Amino acid sequence: MNLPNRNTQVQLRRQRDGMPEAADFQMGETPVPEPAEGEFLVRTIYLSLDPYIRKAVRGDHPGHTALKPGDVIYGRSVCRVVKTRTADVKQGDYLVAETGWQNYAALSPKKIVQCIDPALGPLSTAVGVLGMPGLTAWGSVAHVAPPSVGDTYVVSAAAGPVGGTVGQLAKIAGARVVGIAGGKEKCDVAVRSYGFEACIDYKKDGWEAALHAACPNGIDIYHDNVGAPLLNVLVKYFNLYAKVVLCGRPGDYHSGEFAGVSLGPIIGKRAQMKGLVVYDYEKDVARYLRVASNLLRDGRLRFKEDHAQGLEAAPAHFLKLMRGENVGKAIVVVGPEKG
Repeated sequence: MNLPNRNTQVQLRRQRDGMPEAADFQMGETPVPEPAEGEFLVRTIYLSLDPYIRKAVRGDHPGHTALKPGDVIYGRSVCRVVKTRTADVKQGDYLVAETGWQNYAALSPKKIVQCIDPALGPLSTAVGVLGMPGLTAWGSVAHVAPPSVGDTYVVSAAAGPVGGTVGQLAKIAGARVVGIAGGKEKCDVAVRSYGFEACIDYKKDGWEAALHAACPNGIDIYHDNVGAPLLNVLVKYFNLYAKVVLCGRPGDYHSGEFAGVSLGPIIGKRAQMKGLVVYDYEKDVARYLRVASNLLRDGRLRFKEDHAQGLEAAPAHFLKLMRGENVGKAIVVVGPEKG
């Protein structure tokens, strides 16, 4: 196939703490790379935007070194192999790989995150419900804190790709699921699309009373996607021996500082807190994909995606994600699926 001469990229313009801004990014161009022996060239189709990228840019996320001005922003994407010089991949293969925010990338096989079977679901879901967010949810519900039938299971960031999947998997397991999210639109997604029994809008006055009414028998399991401030409020509604899955703290990603958990109430409730890191469950990805793709096909597992068009839209779409304004999995559509 005929390839363009130039490769468009989104690069880091400046490195700093605090909430990211548009001025932190810049557009750049380089020649389309030529794969060396043992490498392959991919074209980006769907670029995944994830909160951890904020930490990765600073170098305080596992496996990532701090970026310097001019470096390509970290990121995974659904991509297609357009040229190969290795027997490990074939031209035309679809992959999830560590491409960064750019149109083309020359990669070694170790950069492959997942080989995609297009029969399992829409290609974009390989970075959403059938990708890392989905596997994170699976790690929580199947491994860290499996619910029992009748448990009250509360999940924050309930309309997000992790929270939405967590709640649906917990509901399938027999739990009564209550979400917490910011805004009516997100709560509507959790209840109407994902089937949660209730979703509490924490931005509304009186939300604690609404949570208490939605959890009349207390909280048995809480999947935490947002960090300590909300956990410190919710602990008063925990049942004895409640389980807490610590999964995300996006409010701390901008400063690198950690808002503390009040341990006294946790001890009083005899609560069990466990951290979740998705990389621990990569060995279980084949099993998860079998289960999730069947649920997806049967309509028992649903997803919502928030798309932006074109690589140049990536910074603004990422800022939207960092402000908590996205509804569903944040994805940038960079190129067509075919070709």
